[in-house]
Amino acid sequence: MHLASLDLNLLVALRALLEERNVTRAGQRIGLSQPAMSGALARLRHHFDDDLLARTGNSYELTALGRALMDRTVAACDLAERVFDSQSAFDPAKESREFRIIASDYAVTVFGARLVRAVQAEAPGVRLHFELTPATVVEETAALLSTTDGLFLPHGIISGYPAVEVFRDRWVFVVSEDHPEVGDELTLDDLRRLPWVMYQRLYASPSTRQLGMLGIEPRSEVSADTFHALCFLVSGTRNIALVQARLAERLRAAAGVRVLEPPYGTVPLHEALWWHPLHTHDAAHTWFRETVARVAERMTGQAAEG
Repeated sequence: MHLASLDLNLLVALRALLEERNVTRAGQRIGLSQPAMSGALARLRHHFDDDLLARTGNSYELTALGRALMDRTVAACDLAERVFDSQSAFDPAKESREFRIIASDYAVTVFGARLVRAVQAEAPGVRLHFELTPATVVEETAALLSTTDGLFLPHGIISGYPAVEVFRDRWVFVVSEDHPEVGDELTLDDLRRLPWVMYQRLYASPSTRQLGMLGIEPRSEVSADTFHALCFLVSGTRNIALVQARLAERLRAAAGVRVLEPPYGTVPLHEALWWHPLHTHDAAHTWFRETVARVAERMTGQAAEG
């Protein structure tokens, strides 16, 4: 099947039909009459050799193929819109648009405010929308990158996509301020015997793989979907948690924890901004990546001075 032989208007009709599950409402949504929408459904049924919408009583339900096409159709429409939104020039002082960025709560806390200040100073009409890193980030990297403007994620988790370096960090442990069994230093035996609070294993990060190579299997009794929560969940308990140093220092006082160096040489953490190759030459994306790089350079310089 060649793209040139397809009527891409049917893609818009397909999305409306799958989401509305009603011919009349789907037509109203995209500005087609009921007969025209019925014609589009007939062509789609012929193309896929499937009903897509099956009548059940007074309503329609998606067929198995219809359900399978739902997410693909949404992603395809989003990608098509981004292709035709591409620009050859971008004036940040005059443009109005939104950048959608996938990031962990850690990346937003450490870098987000710096980026927001820089963007607002240079591009008052630009909006930033941060979305939490989903559990499917490794399996669906291409789809996520093609439908957003960037992904903040450390090296060692995904590869094969262009990226710009943002900042470096290191891993540390946090324990409750009044932990009864931990002194000024942690030992490997402490890591083996104490219960852990762990980041929900959305992906096998280099830091957790390193623990396995040292023969340490964390005894996880509590887990959370955000790095912020780890610090607060160890407070007043025997638990320990492995978190990023920049975040731990910010939350130390509020969470009531002590920050301790690991009893082994941890792998460094290199945070990066990743993007889909289709965005590489788009002027708006180029400006956004360059802004991220400038903010990152200033952040690194300030850390060196400090």
